[in-house]
Amino acid sequence: MHLVAVGGSDAGISTALRARELDPSVDVTVVVADAFPNFSICGIPYYFSREVQPWQSLAHRTHADLETTGMNLRLNTLATDIDVAGRRLHVRDEHGAESTIAYDELMVGTGASPSTAGIKGLDRLGPDEGVHLLHSMGDTFALEQYLDTHQPETAIIVGAGYVGLEMAEALTIRGLHVTQIQRGPEVLSTVDPELGTLVHDELTRHGVDVITNTRVEGISRGDRGIVVTGARAGEAFTRTADVVLVVVGVRPNTDLLTAAGATTGPGGAVSVDEQMRTGLPNVWAAGDGVVTHHRLLGATYLPLGTTAHKQGRVAGENAIGGNARFAGSLGTQVVKIFDLVAARTGLRDHEAVAAGFTPVSVTSTPDDHKAYYPGATPISIRITGDEDGRLLGAQLVGQRTAEVAKRVDTYATALHHEMTVAQMSDLDLSYTPPLGSPWDAVQMAAQAWERQVNGPQRIDSGPELSRR
Repeated sequence: MHLVAVGGSDAGISTALRARELDPSVDVTVVVADAFPNFSICGIPYYFSREVQPWQSLAHRTHADLETTGMNLRLNTLATDIDVAGRRLHVRDEHGAESTIAYDELMVGTGASPSTAGIKGLDRLGPDEGVHLLHSMGDTFALEQYLDTHQPETAIIVGAGYVGLEMAEALTIRGLHVTQIQRGPEVLSTVDPELGTLVHDELTRHGVDVITNTRVEGISRGDRGIVVTGARAGEAFTRTADVVLVVVGVRPNTDLLTAAGATTGPGGAVSVDEQMRTGLPNVWAAGDGVVTHHRLLGATYLPLGTTAHKQGRVAGENAIGGNARFAGSLGTQVVKIFDLVAARTGLRDHEAVAAGFTPVSVTSTPDDHKAYYPGATPISIRITGDEDGRLLGAQLVGQRTAEVAKRVDTYATALHHEMTVAQMSDLDLSYTPPLGSPWDAVQMAAQAWERQVNGPQRIDSGPELSRR
C-alpha cells in the first residue's frame, strides 16, 4: 500500500508517523513544498528574540529522523493537481519538472496562507523593501536578513493576535521600538476586552506603543521609511517605521482539493467529517486547510497546531484501514507576552449565544497560591457558564509564574467531559502552599461564578474557609 501525504507541517507529518507506527509495511511518501519539513512555526518568534538558536533547533525532527521512520520525503515539490479517478498526484519540483505519484490513499494537509486583509500595497512591497509577512521558514529568513542588513530602529506590527504579540516582544528584545496596531477595541481579540486590557498594559509597560480601533488600509514607501495609513475613529491615520510586519490571520489553502471536487464549509475551509474524509474517494485532509469540529459549536474554522496534529493522526490511522475519530476542539489557546500569560478555552458570551446557550460570565481574581507564601499573584479568571450551570468556557490572564497554562487545561478537560461549573469544586487537584491553595484558583473562580449566579449556597465551600 502507498500512502501519500501532501504537506510537511503538523498534519502531514502526523499522518505519516501514525501510519508507519501502526503498519511499518506501509509505503509513505510526504510531499513538501519547501525544504523544511516538521519545523515549529509556532517557535519562530523565539528565534527572533534569540531565545532559540540556531534556527535548526526549530525542527521537531531532523530530515534524518523523519527518514529513519521509513517515510520518503519529496522536498521542494509542489502538488499541483489530483487525478482522483486515476489515483495519481501531479507534482512539480524546484526545477519546474513535472511528474506524477501514484497512490492508494492520499492525505492533503496544505495548511493556510497569511491573510493580507485587503491592505493595499502589499502586492508591490515585499521583504526587500522592509514589508514582511510571517508564516514560513522562508519568511523567517527574509525578516532575519532584513534586520541584520538594515539594522532598523522602529517597527510597526499590524495585528495583535498571538503571533503579533509574540513578535512585539521579540522585536522589543532585539532593541526596536515597536508600534502595534489593532483593528478591534483591544489587543488579543480571542479574550474579552477586560482581559485584553491587561495584555495591553503589559505591552505598554515594556515600551510597546499600542494603537487600537485602527483599520490599516495601505502600506507604501515614503521618504523617511515605510508609511502605514488607515483610519482611526473616523479620522485619517498615518504612522511611519523602518520595518513593517503584517500578521492579521490566515486563510485556508484549498485550491488543490476544491479543483478535485471537494466542497468547502465555514471559513472557506474544506469540509471533512470526524474521520477526516473529504468525500472524494481515497482522499483525506487535515490541518489548517479544513474545517474544525468543535465540541460546542459543531463545524467551524479554527486553525491551531494542536488540532492539526490530532487531525493528521486520525487521518493517518484511517487511511490504512482504521476507524479513528477526531474528538473535537475546544479552541484551547495560550500565549506569553513578556511576563504575562493569557489563555482561553471554550466559548465567550457572544459565541455561546450564537450556539443557542444562555450564557452568564463572571470574573474573579484568586491568587495563584497561598498568600502567606512569598510571590503570590492574582489570576484574572473569567468563567462562562450556561444558566443551567453547564461550564461553557474560561479565560485567564496572569503572571508567567502563575501556572496559567496548567489551569486553562483543567478547564479544557472539564469542558471535554461536559462538566458543570459546580462540579469543578469536586475535582481532586494538587496543593502545596508555594504552588496553590486547598481550593485551587480554578475552583475559587468556579465558586465565585456560583455565588454570583445562584446566590449563597447551602454549604459554602469558598476559599475563605481554607486557612491551611
